[in-house]
Amino acid sequence: MNIVETAVAAGSFTTLVAAVVAAGLADTLSGAGPFTVFAPTDAAFANLPEGTVASLLLPENKDKLVAVLTLHVMAGAVHAADVAGKTVSPASLNGEVLHVDGTDGVTINGATVVQADVVCSNGVIHAIDTVLLPAG
Repeated sequence: MNIVETAVAAGSFTTLVAAVVAAGLADTLSGAGPFTVFAPTDAAFANLPEGTVASLLLPENKDKLVAVLTLHVMAGAVHAADVAGKTVSPASLNGEVLHVDGTDGVTINGATVVQADVVCSNGVIHAIDTVLLPAG
């Protein structure tokens, strides 16, 4: 299954999947890839201030939603073992640099990977406990 199909089947990414569809990114993340997706769980989205998700899902905020979602994606398939013991700074699809720290578990911009290496036909998903927000 591809990234979108895997996220749907997991059952813990319903908010993320709804956001990906609303942003028009489902075809991209179902495409050839490979991609690495740092996927906020439903619990991570629930921790955002009240109304944030609903606001981002409004059609007039599509550009903001795309910026948030593409911050969670990078080109290539990167597994937890690839960053074990290292700190790396890859670019996300929105162009911002991510801070990936694999020295004590794995964190991305301070978000903790709670489930690593969910392998998909077009990449890999790492479930994270916090929604990453673009700078500025």
